[in-house]
Amino acid sequence: MNFADRICAEIKKKQSHAVIGLDPVIERLPAFILDEAEQNYGKNDEGAAAAFIAFNRFIIDTVAPYVAIVKPQLAYYEVYGAAGIDAYWQTVNYAQQKGLIVIADAKRGDIDSTASAYARSFFGDASNEWQTPKKVDSLTINPYLGADSLEPFVEQAIAKQTGLFILVKTSNPSSGDLQDVVTANGTIAEQVAQLVHNYAMRDIGTSGYSSIGAVVGATYPEEQRLFREAMPVSLFLVPGYGTQGGTGKDITNAFNSDGFGALISASRSIIFAYEKNKVQTGEEVQLAIKNAVKAMNADINTALKDVNKLYW
Repeated sequence: MNFADRICAEIKKKQSHAVIGLDPVIERLPAFILDEAEQNYGKNDEGAAAAFIAFNRFIIDTVAPYVAIVKPQLAYYEVYGAAGIDAYWQTVNYAQQKGLIVIADAKRGDIDSTASAYARSFFGDASNEWQTPKKVDSLTINPYLGADSLEPFVEQAIAKQTGLFILVKTSNPSSGDLQDVVTANGTIAEQVAQLVHNYAMRDIGTSGYSSIGAVVGATYPEEQRLFREAMPVSLFLVPGYGTQGGTGKDITNAFNSDGFGALISASRSIIFAYEKNKVQTGEEVQLAIKNAVKAMNADINTALKDVNKLYW
């Protein structure tokens, strides 16, 4: 099944456009998880990895009834070397076993031969008998090196029915330093959007959406409208909701009139929701996270209803 078709089907099932970022920070994990990891492994890479695995499974079990997609950011795991990378893939496998779609937030980008290797590392290579089978459902990539760095990712994503999200307009405050630079053909971000659209037209599913998507930040709601027009068949991965200040009202322009087209990402505001009330027991932590994700769904759905873009 086309990646976008899978996304749309799962969104309908869960009635949720939310993406939960699995970005663990060792100092912020609940004491009951840290204490067990330290007792079993000590304060080292292996202990941190064990804590991440336990925390992520806890998060996944809590949010799985309410969302369709999770997005582990690789950098948080790479801090802890090989043990951290193993924790990353254990997280991917566990999420997929629970029926969730996994977006690997790695923002890879390099020359064509290296890009091909990156794509194989995330999407798997059935022809390589030395590689342990593993595969994410989608990957974020950086377009800065140009078309020949994107083509290997696009080819493999389409062939393996996985997805891509290409950075177009990111949510960070200084994104305009490069992305908003005006050229003879519009801003750099607008040129990337045209490139994304050209790729997207190569693989459109029955849902009307492509497996080739774009990253467009929640912190720039007016730009969302322009990019939505420029990339009508691409799914948008929309960071910036929650901790970075974005709300449901800030993301409606990322959606098409059919009520689809955007995946709204939140990490810290969900997975560390328990910090607000300084709770620490497993039941209290789980309840805080559950309430946060349910509130996020309600906020997004209410905002879409207000602009006549709510599907269900």
